[in-house]
Amino acid sequence: MKPIHIIGGGLAGSEAAWQAAQAGVPVVLHEMRPVRGTDAHKTDGLAELVCSNSFRSDDAETNAVGVLHAEMRLAGSLIMSSGDANQVPAGGALAVDREGFSEAVTKALEAHPLITIAREEITGLPPEEWDEAIIATGPLTAPALAEAISAATGSESLAFFDAIAPIVHFDTINLDIAWFQSRYDKVGPGGTGKDYINCPMDKAQYEAFIQALLDGGKTEFKEWEGTPYFDGCLPIEVMAERGPETLRHGPMKPMGLTNAHKPDEKPYAVVQLRQDNALGTLYNMVGFQTKLKYGEQTHIFRMIPGLETAEFARLGGLHRNTYLNSPALLDGTLQLKTRTGLRFAGQITGCEGYVESAAMGLIAGRFAAAARLGRPLTPPPATTAFGALLNHITGGHILSEDEPGKRSFQPMNVNFGLFPPIEVPKPEGKRLRGKEKTLAKKRAMSARALADCKAWLEGAAAEIAAE
Repeated sequence: MKPIHIIGGGLAGSEAAWQAAQAGVPVVLHEMRPVRGTDAHKTDGLAELVCSNSFRSDDAETNAVGVLHAEMRLAGSLIMSSGDANQVPAGGALAVDREGFSEAVTKALEAHPLITIAREEITGLPPEEWDEAIIATGPLTAPALAEAISAATGSESLAFFDAIAPIVHFDTINLDIAWFQSRYDKVGPGGTGKDYINCPMDKAQYEAFIQALLDGGKTEFKEWEGTPYFDGCLPIEVMAERGPETLRHGPMKPMGLTNAHKPDEKPYAVVQLRQDNALGTLYNMVGFQTKLKYGEQTHIFRMIPGLETAEFARLGGLHRNTYLNSPALLDGTLQLKTRTGLRFAGQITGCEGYVESAAMGLIAGRFAAAARLGRPLTPPPATTAFGALLNHITGGHILSEDEPGKRSFQPMNVNFGLFPPIEVPKPEGKRLRGKEKTLAKKRAMSARALADCKAWLEGAAAEIAAE
């Protein structure tokens, strides 16, 4: 059987390779590292996490990304099983030891009898003889391949910046000032309810910090001027520019936290740090993506109470992200409309987030395997997290005929706004209102999604058994 060729060994490419191979189809996974490095990657491991180490909420009842976690587990996801095996405490989130996670994914793929890993850079579109191929090169697609994709699609890929948060050595954090607590004491997978380190600020400290962010020297990229930021990964200084209270209502919000050292004093703002490795020796600054120059970062972040003598294992950074105008270019199976058998997966399709990228790799891998085996390509139902995200990528925000040239399609995390509406049964003798009604609707959407995903997967398995 001819193999499926997958370009890119990140989360999406790794998951696509695993899914196709598990379906019985041989795979060649092409990864350019270490032959060619990137500005963000530090190792040659597959599925290396270059930004946060968090897969975000693991709540499969009231959070859409938690539902996506659950669906991926049902589908035998390598990314989720490797994440679960390498989790570190993170309140209600699933966070992982990044080195252990990458190592687990790499070893699993290397050991699979149907997967060949080719360490080489692919500089153009897959040749025609690669009749089933997936491009999963992510936000750091090499220039030569990016140019080839742009030429083939006849449409320039938009670009935006992803900013990376700093990582602090745990033993340099002052716990006489900072304290351990998850927001609202929430206990998550492998957690205790005390999974974050919290650094408090009073009003004067917060205002001085905001001013320092505004005044600090930033890395400039004149070549990319005018490139938009993705709102889910804004640098903190960009948030500060949007108004002095923006950070206090974003990553520095004090809600749900009580200062263990001064329980009667409510912090005006709080900086949270989350465990970054299994040993607990490294903590990353949650939501503190930045384009500040390195010298400025050290000075400004040591203004944070509890981090006065902090030592940084990694400072923040910035890299460019490119993605397709997928609704105009891809069909409902992630296939390029102008070339049968060539699919895209991961962040290059315009999804945002580790789990979302891996999920689209999972779907692309299954589609490609089904095509190779001559089986029906049955998309996941729109009521599932898989289907909702796929429909956004391939069916949402098509260019308006009234505004030629305008492009509204933007990267998106999975969220309940992408799911079809649902009617929530009213409890007898009770009328649901406000937050109670919202939670009931989320639970109903989650239950429907998981039931429909299970039925979809069982249907696919039944078709295979019938053969």
